[in-house]
This record gives sequence, C-alpha cells and structure tokens, in this order.
Amino acid sequence: MRMRHRTSRQAVVLAAVAALGAGLLAGCADDSEEPGGTGGAGTKDAKGKTTITVGVFGAFGLKEAGLYDQYMKENPDVVIKQTSVERNENYYPALLTHLASGSGLADIQAVEVNNIAEITATQSDKLVDLGKVQGVDKNAFLDWKWAQGTAKDGKTVGLGTDVGPQGICYRKDLFEKAGLPTDREKVGALWAGDWNKYLEVGKQFKAKVKDAAFVDGAQNVMAAVHGSSDKRFYDASGEIIYKTNPVIKEGWDLAAKFAQEGLSAKLQSFTAPWDQGFANGDFATISCPAWMLGYIKDKGGDKAEGKWDVAPAPKPSNWGGSFLTVPEAGKNKEEAAKLAAWLTAPEQQATLFTKRASFPSAKAAYELPAVKGAKAEYFGDAPIGEIFAKAAEGTPVQILGPKDLIIAQNLADVGMLQVDQKGTAPDKAWDKAVKSIDNALDQ
Repeated sequence: MRMRHRTSRQAVVLAAVAALGAGLLAGCADDSEEPGGTGGAGTKDAKGKTTITVGVFGAFGLKEAGLYDQYMKENPDVVIKQTSVERNENYYPALLTHLASGSGLADIQAVEVNNIAEITATQSDKLVDLGKVQGVDKNAFLDWKWAQGTAKDGKTVGLGTDVGPQGICYRKDLFEKAGLPTDREKVGALWAGDWNKYLEVGKQFKAKVKDAAFVDGAQNVMAAVHGSSDKRFYDASGEIIYKTNPVIKEGWDLAAKFAQEGLSAKLQSFTAPWDQGFANGDFATISCPAWMLGYIKDKGGDKAEGKWDVAPAPKPSNWGGSFLTVPEAGKNKEEAAKLAAWLTAPEQQATLFTKRASFPSAKAAYELPAVKGAKAEYFGDAPIGEIFAKAAEGTPVQILGPKDLIIAQNLADVGMLQVDQKGTAPDKAWDKAVKSIDNALDQ
C-alpha cells in the first residue's frame, strides 16, 4: 500500500509506464473536479446507445490502456465516458459526499486501497453486490484482494483492478563493490524469510562501501515490514491495535536500526533528492512494487542502465492497488456492473499490466503469456511476471481499517522520518507520532 506520497501512486504511473516502454500514454482522462459525470448515466441517446460514466482519480489506466475502446467495439450500443480528479485526496471526500446524498455519482466509481476498508464498513448498503454479477468469479482473484473489497456481511462491493506486490530492487554494481552476490536468486537467498537478515546484509554492505547507503530511507523499510503481516493497525473486530501490535513495533524498531546504523540515505519518497538517487547510486536497495520499476527506469535513465535488478523481498508484501464499485443510486446499474466485471476480468487485467504496469489482482491472469512471460529489459531481463506473481500470491489477507492512511502517514512522517533525518530517539519519535495520531482520530 502508503504514506502521504502513497495516495498518489497513479500520478507517477505515467512516467513509470512510458519508461518501461509498455506503451506510450495518451494523456489523462477528461478533467473534472467531481467524482461522477454530468448526470446522463443510464439514459439512451437519439441513436439508442446507453451511456455509462466512470469516475476515477489520476491517470487510472483503464482508458489509457484502450479498454474502453475495446469494450465499446464489442458492445456498439454502449458509450463510456470517464471523468478524473487528479488527486485521490480530492476525489475521495467528494465521493463520500455524493454517496451520502445519492446524487452526482458516476455509474462506476474507483476506490483506492487505503479507502476500501471505510467503504466496505460504512458504505456497502449504497453499493451493488458485484460478487453476484454474471461473469465475476471469486476464485479468479487473489484471496486477500477479494477479502479487501468484501464487507463483513459477505457483500462484495469492490472488484480489484490491480495490486502492488513488492520485491527488492538492487544495484548490481554496488553489490559487487561490497563483495555480495549479484545474481537475483542468490541475492534473494541472502534475506529470504526474515527482514532482520535484510538488516544484516546492510551491515555487510556498509563495511565495504562508504559512498552509498544500503536503503533509500527508513520509512519504506518500515512500511514493507508492516505490509507483510495479516494484522497491522486494526484487528478483526475493528479495534485500533497499532500501539500494542508486536508486528508494528517490530517494523518500527527494525527501521530505526537502519537509520541508527547509518544504512539509510535518509531520503523521502517522491522528492527530488530521492529521484536523483536512482541515477546517482546513492542507495543500493529499495522495497519496490511492480509499478515502481518504470519509475526507477525513468529516474535512473541511461546513467543507471544495466545496474538495477529485482529480487524477491524477505517476505511477501503489498504497496498499492485499487477497486471498482457500482453505486446503487446509478441509473444503469446492470450495465455498469457488467462493465466493471469485464474491466476486472483476467484478460483485461493482463492488458492493463502490459500497457500500464499495473500488476493484476486476478490470479488467473498470472498464467496468461502477457504476465507469466513478462521480463524487464532495464533490470537485466528480470522475470517480473514470475517474481511479482509469487509475491502477490504469498501476501497475507491483511485486515484493513478506515483510518489506515492517517496512522501510516503519522508513523512515517511525524515519527520515522524524524529518526532517519534528524536523529530523533526512536522512543521520542514514537510518542510524537502516537500523539499526532490520537489528535487526528479524536482519541
């Protein structure tokens, strides 16, 4: 999943996909500051065609990948119109407002993974049960992705479009300089099954290399550790447990060690220094989901070509992903649900991966040639289809909560960033983060 910058994953996909060479993009969707359309949904025009509106945030990828055009070609009586709000932090509050009023909604509304728990917990009665739609196969999806879009009463209101399974991207030249193996299987074996082994490899690296850090920043280490556990900030009953959850403390303490041992480049993601670090070799490893590969290539450029590779992470983890929902207030629910089912079917998810670098949430897509045989030339022809499919299938069914993003943001930016960049004592930084979270949640 993400910190403040993590809510804007879709905003960096443009550069990511163009860099991977998976297909140049045709630009963003129609501009709009509302999550829905103009109210024409469900009506037929003079030619008898049905208009289906789709509300998304950022460069979501469905339109850019040509999926709407393909569907309209196969269904000539349907017209699809998309509206997009650039940033999810503007899109999502407006979506909640429109769901509450039952007006101003598109026939299909996208939801980011950090918001899906709140949607399933508080808005499921306002959304269509997509699990009952013809053509939707629960078994085609990753178990944990299906669970994320399903309410406690068993109603599935969100169909997953993509996921963000993580690997470890690493600099082969810096590993060689440190006397470490450079072959991706041997590199993955160095830390297989244990994030603490990742720390130990970092110490070995530091002993030999003085002009580069082992990781980009402590925050991303913490997030990756937290993302590899089934319980994070909430328990199954909906109670906030991050203060007492040993996994959260484990991730916090481990990330703090990376900072205190001098293994971090002290960089914050999606900032100019972080971007420059990919080309300059400022750090040797980074926790990277599938969609970040193109971003690394874009920022690393020719200067870093042939130097990056991808290995499995110590434990499977996820960063990112989205869903499609169909509001009950829509005028054309049946056709909208049919479209949502088609857009999230394995074949279309494979196309989205090929064109947009969005890794499928439908596990059935992993056996399709476009995914199974996918390789990344910039990363030494790394078999990314196989690496990320294994990570996605191994990711636990994580319990999500309505305020996950607020908790993650504060642990990262108010807490761990201060340990990393300012040398604040971990205990003091933890207390500050907890206080900030309590204030934000009114506790």
